[in-house]
Amino acid sequence: MKPSSLRPIILRLEAMIEDTTDDVQVRRFETDGQLRATVEYFKDRDLFIIKDPSIEEEMEFDNIDFVAMEILELIQPVLPEEN
Repeated sequence: MKPSSLRPIILRLEAMIEDTTDDVQVRRFETDGQLRATVEYFKDRDLFIIKDPSIEEEMEFDNIDFVAMEILELIQPVLPEEN
């Protein structure tokens, strides 16, 4: 069985929640050296904001599972279209 792709993402998100060095934690998620998402966690609001640089869009989440699924979708390699 192939290992979960969500587990490493969730571990990084949990580390953001547990980190007490700043009120806002920021992590970058890349694929093959290309930035696919920037995630900010705001402790005071218990809120994640995902920034998708490809479309300059921000998405807000208060559920770690939804954040992880969105990140997974953003970091998946783009497959070429079949003709």
